[in-house]
Amino acid sequence: MSERITTDDVAKVAKLARLRLRPDELTRFTEQLDAVLDHAEDLQTLDLDDLEPLAHPAELSNVLRADRVGALLDRDEVLASAPQAENGRYRVPPVLGEAP
Repeated sequence: MSERITTDDVAKVAKLARLRLRPDELTRFTEQLDAVLDHAEDLQTLDLDDLEPLAHPAELSNVLRADRVGALLDRDEVLASAPQAENGRYRVPPVLGEAP
């Protein structure tokens, strides 16, 4: 393991984040963060000069169907299945202490 990040560094960040880590967790997280830094270092070596910036790595297309009016349900038939209906609408229990 390199000295790029130490257990003390991880302990300091954990304290700032108000995390309590056991000694074994400190060791494990130090190793994991060092591996992340190794990977980031590998990425720095890539030659990206000939690549155009991308907003998204894959081609995107709209997968939603067209919004078209279709057959509608009969209001009276739908309201007939409701526990309570009033004036052509569903009646629901009061919310937030509102009077009925």
